[in-house]
Amino acid sequence: MHETATDALPGIVLGDGGARFTVRSASATGITLVVAGRGAHPLRRVDESGDTWSAEVPGVRAGDRYHLLATGPAGPRHAFDAAAPLLDPAARGIVPVADAGAGVRWTSEVVDESFDWGDSVAPRTPLDRAVVYEANVRTLTAANPHVPEDLRGTYAGIAHESTIAHLHRIGVTTLELLPVHAFDTERWLRDAGRENAWGYNTLGFFAPHAAYASPAARAAGASAVLREFKGMVRILHEAGIQVVLDVVYNHTAEEGLGGPTTSLRGLDGAGRYRWAADADAYYDTTGCGNTLDTSVAATADLVVDSLRYWAREVRVDGFRFDLMVSLARDARHVFDPAHPLLTAIREHPDLQDVVVVAEPWDVGPDGWRTGSFGAGTSEWNDGFRNTVRQFWLTDIAEERRNGAPRTGIGALAGALTGSRHLFGAERGPLAGVNFVTAHDGFTLLDLVSYDRKHNDANGEENRDGSDDNRSFNHGIEGDTADRGVRAARGRSMRNLLGTLLLSAGVPMLTAGDERSRTQHGNNNAYVVSDDLTPVDWSDDEDAESTTATVAELTRLRAAHPALRPTRFGVEGQETPGASRMTWYGPDGGPMTVEGWDQPIHRALQYFVESTPEHEPYDRVLVVVHGSGRTRDITLPVREDVLGYRLAWSSEKHRDHQRLRPAGQVFTAYGPGIHVFEIA
Repeated sequence: MHETATDALPGIVLGDGGARFTVRSASATGITLVVAGRGAHPLRRVDESGDTWSAEVPGVRAGDRYHLLATGPAGPRHAFDAAAPLLDPAARGIVPVADAGAGVRWTSEVVDESFDWGDSVAPRTPLDRAVVYEANVRTLTAANPHVPEDLRGTYAGIAHESTIAHLHRIGVTTLELLPVHAFDTERWLRDAGRENAWGYNTLGFFAPHAAYASPAARAAGASAVLREFKGMVRILHEAGIQVVLDVVYNHTAEEGLGGPTTSLRGLDGAGRYRWAADADAYYDTTGCGNTLDTSVAATADLVVDSLRYWAREVRVDGFRFDLMVSLARDARHVFDPAHPLLTAIREHPDLQDVVVVAEPWDVGPDGWRTGSFGAGTSEWNDGFRNTVRQFWLTDIAEERRNGAPRTGIGALAGALTGSRHLFGAERGPLAGVNFVTAHDGFTLLDLVSYDRKHNDANGEENRDGSDDNRSFNHGIEGDTADRGVRAARGRSMRNLLGTLLLSAGVPMLTAGDERSRTQHGNNNAYVVSDDLTPVDWSDDEDAESTTATVAELTRLRAAHPALRPTRFGVEGQETPGASRMTWYGPDGGPMTVEGWDQPIHRALQYFVESTPEHEPYDRVLVVVHGSGRTRDITLPVREDVLGYRLAWSSEKHRDHQRLRPAGQVFTAYGPGIHVFEIA
């Protein structure tokens, strides 16, 4: 067989007249590859003392279905069954099969990996210019009337011109897709007649989820599914949009002990999963029944090989790692920021240009590790989320109830300027991925419409989902026709979006928030039917207004490098790419200690100037007023400022035309954020 680009990767690699197959297992005593219509092929250890098994298999072609059979020792940490068909852990295609009574629901399929990429090149968007949009493949276009019906909710639907036009309009540079690795629904959900709609239950790390492909592609087989996925990537790249995958390597769909044995458990369960040291029980830091043991080299290598495949062969631009702390625990289950897997992800030649984003926590001991992942990795900044929600929602609610909020403005200023306390001078503001909402939790509209979760549709008697939402219903729980409440909610949404898109760091939007999407108070909608979760594309005045707000804010962010520094400044030094900050109180004088800390003082002026590196010198003034009371703000007097022109405000109907001289009073009529360009 001739050499191919994927020879270094595991699984089936097609060549002239056949295929080479490799898989790893340290504890198996025998592994057989069974190809439908082409017989059984025993594998041999490449090295008698090693864990790699291989075979050259003649006659294998794209479209052939296959499985593995494995034998090995008995014992509580093993699940060998010589008659049980197993998925190839590196299968490029995973397809459903009819249950013939043996409980087999999936099989592996050989794929044709050829694809015409044309002149497509990756956008390579600098992180400071990135605007991330987190979306589920199905729900992003499932209800979009501009997408042909047979393409709605598919990879092809995302690549449709109407989807791309919308992403361009709202300034999205980077599309982050919820899991697209082949996944299954947990048994207890299937038994209850429900479906895992988010995909955090991986069957295989190399195959795209077939159900997200168009009906025509699914009917044509796994090769067509892969081509549709690659076609989506090519078209998005041609439109200047990056593709980042939310990847789940921390656990698999094999669930806890006694769960379905589909692949790794039946090949090498003792070496693939974390085990409690003093018991034959899993050590689970994911809450999903099992946790992959990445302190084992073969497991870590499988993760790296999967990443290499998606980056090199499918050309995705990056990865967001679900529960990444679990991937960085050592053999003692302790988090190690220098874990060999993290080093491999940062240093492997095939992964040098990819975006790496960590969800920096898991549910195990000492599992909250925001700020711990080091250079080369950005992290979801949950501290930003909590601070911004607290400032604009629960503090405003507290002020309404008791006359004063609980916190001052200092914490918000830290979030606005890049959360330096978390990421430090060496990593800089781009280490943080800022967000106000994400797939789990309230949507933006629900965040301002509900004081408590309403998850009854999930079948768990409203016990699931977070109770710490930091939300505010503005006086009425849920949907209302009250014009005053609706106006207040709209203002709060603009304050949240404004803070997100004007802050240092990498902003992430959640799909549908710009369309005022609601889940009717459900903050854990991973099992909710498609009539509740899709993005709403119907004509709606509120949705159009919010979409226009996002578009304005992303345009403003792109135009002002002072708002998106690449580094933190150092006192007494000029740092290219950093922003110089001067803080003023509402009276136009320097900010006071009381102004930072006292809850009654919730107004500041943030004069920010860029230190040019790749773009021209730039400066803006951001005014924040975090109270429901009207307040006069005196615009700062500076020798280098002729005047201020309002560029954007979360208050509607403000005068954006006239030049306001320095020292003039600007009146804030309620909680709001305002951006002035400077003459």
